[in-house]
Amino acid sequence: MTTEQLYQTFQQHPQISTDTRNIIPNSIFFALKGANFNANTFAEKALEMGAAFAVIDEAAHRKSDRFILVDDVLAALQDLARFHRKQLQIPVIGLTGSNGKTTTKELINSVLSRKFKTYATKGNLNNHIGVPLTLLSISRETEIAIIEMGANHQQEIAFLCGIAQPTHGLITNIGRAHLEGFGGPEGVKIGKGELFDFLAQTGGTVFVNHDDLILEEMAFHRHFQKTVYYGKAVHSLVSGEILENVPLLKISWWLNDEAASIQKQEVQTQLTGNYNFDNVLAAICIGNKFGLAVEQINSGIAGYQPENNRSQIVQTKTNTLICDYYNANPSSMEVAIKNLEAIKADKKVLILGDMFELGEHSSAEHLLIIQKANEIAVDQRIFIGKAFYEHHTVFTDTFFESTDAAFIALKSSSITNATILVKGSRGMRLETLLELL
Repeated sequence: MTTEQLYQTFQQHPQISTDTRNIIPNSIFFALKGANFNANTFAEKALEMGAAFAVIDEAAHRKSDRFILVDDVLAALQDLARFHRKQLQIPVIGLTGSNGKTTTKELINSVLSRKFKTYATKGNLNNHIGVPLTLLSISRETEIAIIEMGANHQQEIAFLCGIAQPTHGLITNIGRAHLEGFGGPEGVKIGKGELFDFLAQTGGTVFVNHDDLILEEMAFHRHFQKTVYYGKAVHSLVSGEILENVPLLKISWWLNDEAASIQKQEVQTQLTGNYNFDNVLAAICIGNKFGLAVEQINSGIAGYQPENNRSQIVQTKTNTLICDYYNANPSSMEVAIKNLEAIKADKKVLILGDMFELGEHSSAEHLLIIQKANEIAVDQRIFIGKAFYEHHTVFTDTFFESTDAAFIALKSSSITNATILVKGSRGMRLETLLELL
């Protein structure tokens, strides 16, 4: 079946399912394959559970006309999404970066939805499967889409741009994330820069943080037709400053456009962390560029409530927790540690878990984080995981080889009346410690 023919079927059944545990009635089931599963074997079950059709790539599983046979299911999904994108005559904002992608995406969506019917990437569906699924969820009524693109190796962002075809773009930052896959820090810069490459080639609009020298240099060398700057620098379209962070972030912002007659604005966010200032300012800048009123922009920023354990404040019976353990890399670790230093609190505790996907850089990067943690005044430092534990003989801090070991220790020696930063890679399962904090 050709992509055009599959698209005709999709128009009649415009919802996609990929998991038999969550079949959407009357949807098209795509039998994807993974390292440990082959969904071709579940195609019949998907139809029994309510799917209208099942797309498969193994002829042995085709038992009726409701089984659509293609050469490669994943490629068919991606081709279908690419074809659907071409039918959508709307702005598509693509964003990537080492840190802050999801928070920035949610802020942008919160702002733009005050005026437009928007659709944004759900959760963390930002890879070679998630981006196609996101695009195929965009309806004809959508006026603006915000697509998050993640990557852990070069050429992945370029591939995703080929599917999503962004008209506008933003790189949040270039940090030390996924060093193993990218081949080092310079590889991260090249990989994330593929979004800029695409927009330079297609004449798209880019939003650039004027305070980030790396991003400014990357933008300068690509000679964009349309560049919009934000940041503390006076040459930015939108500028701002941090008013307080105790522990929630409050900022002021203003336009440097002489034609603009608005007064300096103040916005109280529901985010913690000075490092979120750039993310907030990016959303304000994009909102302004798309013609939102000041009141709409401020409402979008103030109304965004973080979740999924990203820069999230949780008040327990005995402590104030800064929950930031959805993901972690050396760059995000450093800014989170600095943020705890800046927060006013009588008692501070660091609980840090291992950072993954650092390859040969892992030992050095974990050592650096321990050193950074020891540069700030806190009452206790707890490091969890084998990579951190490798350095336990060099420091007097508390080290545990596993989260389970930390759980046992904290159960018998509780922490009370403290502001606690809990941060680490998702695979460390640091959320299991919350009941003890």
